[in-house]
Amino acid sequence: MPRYVALLRGVSPMNAKMPELKRCFEEAGFTDVKTLLSSGNVAFSTARSASVAALQRRVEKAMLDGQGHSFMTLVRSTAHLQQLIQADPFAGFKVRSGSKRVVTFLPEPLQRSPVKLPVTHGEACIHGLDGAEVFCSYVPEAKGPVFMYLLEKTFGKAITTRTWETVMKCAAA
Repeated sequence: MPRYVALLRGVSPMNAKMPELKRCFEEAGFTDVKTLLSSGNVAFSTARSASVAALQRRVEKAMLDGQGHSFMTLVRSTAHLQQLIQADPFAGFKVRSGSKRVVTFLPEPLQRSPVKLPVTHGEACIHGLDGAEVFCSYVPEAKGPVFMYLLEKTFGKAITTRTWETVMKCAAA
């Protein structure tokens, strides 16, 4: 049975309860549902064959039906995330010491970046793009999430970002 992870944009423990999210997924017919890290990562299996776009619509409808609101959702198979980890896209980039590595997920694959890469802004750097994933690093600073400004300015707001460590946890779920 195929396994997927729904990456929900804008979820925090303040605006979504993980048991409610889990219930919404189960009521929609998904199985082996597991929420990860209380920040909008939901692993699930499905017996029905469907495209990622169809799964995204189904997940968003399940949240709307089950809790009265929804979050923008991007879905990736755990197999895809495992391949991403094995490839270690950050190995080919010069990542500054003390940086956090993040992966930004796009709704659709891009053939090429809208800007010449790498792009830096303060302590943030967009290193590369591979299809529907963008690889970025940043040094945490007091000015807030400068890297999110850089990512949204470059790729728009219909994205969601996870730390490399979270991607590894999602791939193993």
